[in-house]
Amino acid sequence: MAFPKNFLWGGAVAANQCEGAYLEDGKGLNDADMLKGGNVSTPRKFSPEIEQGVYYPSHEAIDFYHRYQEDIALFAEMGFKCFRLSINWARIYPNGDDAEPNEAGLKFYDNVFDECRKYGIEPLVTLCHYEIPWNISVKYHGFSDRRVIDMFVKYATTCFRRYKDKVKYWLTFNEINSALLGSGYNGIGVVTDEEYADKSQRPVDQLKVEPNVRYAALHNEFVASAKAVIEGHKINPDFMIGCMIAHMTNYPLTPDPKDVLQGLNTMNFMNNFCGDVHVRGEYPHYTKKLLTENGVTDFSFLENEEDLAIIKEGKVDMYTFSYYMTACNTTHEAELVGGNIFMGVKNPYLEASPWGWQIDPLGLRYTLNLLASRYPNTPLMVVENGLGMIDKVEEDGSIHDTYRIDYLRDHIKAMKDAIEIDGVPLIGYTTWGPIDLVSCGTGEMYKRYGFIYVNRHDDGTGDYARSRKDSFFWYKKCIESDGEDLD
Repeated sequence: MAFPKNFLWGGAVAANQCEGAYLEDGKGLNDADMLKGGNVSTPRKFSPEIEQGVYYPSHEAIDFYHRYQEDIALFAEMGFKCFRLSINWARIYPNGDDAEPNEAGLKFYDNVFDECRKYGIEPLVTLCHYEIPWNISVKYHGFSDRRVIDMFVKYATTCFRRYKDKVKYWLTFNEINSALLGSGYNGIGVVTDEEYADKSQRPVDQLKVEPNVRYAALHNEFVASAKAVIEGHKINPDFMIGCMIAHMTNYPLTPDPKDVLQGLNTMNFMNNFCGDVHVRGEYPHYTKKLLTENGVTDFSFLENEEDLAIIKEGKVDMYTFSYYMTACNTTHEAELVGGNIFMGVKNPYLEASPWGWQIDPLGLRYTLNLLASRYPNTPLMVVENGLGMIDKVEEDGSIHDTYRIDYLRDHIKAMKDAIEIDGVPLIGYTTWGPIDLVSCGTGEMYKRYGFIYVNRHDDGTGDYARSRKDSFFWYKKCIESDGEDLD
């Protein structure tokens, strides 16, 4: 049997995409609350003030805040061993810089974790999943201000102390490498004074951050993460605290050495740079070259010996990542495709989802082997993997999502081979997302991922009723058999 008996089967969500109750029980605004919905051809729009009568997907989402007991019971019915979720920073410290935490927010997550424990489900908790308090973005320009490091560490420490006996597995920042791209909004929470003063709507991908500011902010997140790891291990030495990388695996389109070299540079930039800092505790040898190519001229953060010592001390215990697709790189003219965070060149051997994400199960096995070689003896987890599709509800209420089953089956087979044949130290797998929720990239409910259908739509209608898709029963069987029965 490839998958060990203690393998962490489960699913993953984010607070801003499922909780709703966006101002309930003392919660403050966060960055996600300022984003409207979009679709495959229309980017989500940002405005610095909440507009009345306008639909904001995160404000109500799927109402997990009031329905968590029902949802966790459904996860338990599938046999989940692990449930990845995030704590919404603004529920705990509504403004980010508050003197004291919000007890109502802390109590909510107490209740959620207790519910998980009731069914023997291990929570895997992300501390910052694109949920930076709005006040931090406005007042401090996100993580570009070094004072935010200590705000995050205070928040993390509050959570570690409160839930030290309820949560073992932690992640500091979700897809931290998203900050490498031009927009720093989701990842580092940077909003400029000009963007805040301009009350007009604009696509979120137009919120560009000057490179020196963006990379300094990313450095501050590295320091914040390392400090949190150090403090977390003091509070509970048994904590397993990991990084989370949006792994964007790519291949050279041709054997042209220029394509191969470009592919290596892209992998170093998008994946290995952040992974090396987290796991190895140091910046890689190509840092200055990479950052210079991306417009950075101020490297003073690389000369801060105190920071570098903290990063070295605060190495993570495990490497976790999202995997949805692969793309190609080339120096020649070629057709582009979309994807999770990044774009690449179309691979002629792969099919794609309606949102342009190329489906590549074998690429997951390849990725796992790359990571196992790069970070020896480091436990790995796939904490996001799934297929966003348009689901049809039949007249009898059934949903025959064979396409989702096919996608997951092939990726689970790839993980099985990586463990059984290649010897990869994979300890868990949480699909994205086990229940329909708001898409991060487009803000849609139309793009559905779940085993559980939620009667909620992009026009704000629907009664939030939950129902089981065919994939629900398939994944239940998969978990029961530890990945052996995939038919």
